[in-house]
Amino acid sequence: MMRERLEALAPSSIEIIDDSARHAGHAGARSGGGHYRLRIVADAFAGKSTLARHRLVYQALGELMRHEIHALAIDARSAAELHSQNQ
Repeated sequence: MMRERLEALAPSSIEIIDDSARHAGHAGARSGGGHYRLRIVADAFAGKSTLARHRLVYQALGELMRHEIHALAIDARSAAELHSQNQ
């Protein structure tokens, strides 16, 4: 479900890592919310601050952020940033 919602950002790459098992017994885990790490590359992030990038991700995920996701670590980059990092 997360991947489908994030497609709204037209990403060239998405990696979602479910860390929920590492947080078993945690208050958020008990209420059903998962713990995830997200690595996403999309041109939609070009020229935007970290806060603006996170807001785009939260907006794309919508209701999932309120009900199914308890914690989300986000690494959001543009394709140009990823390319320059790999040089």
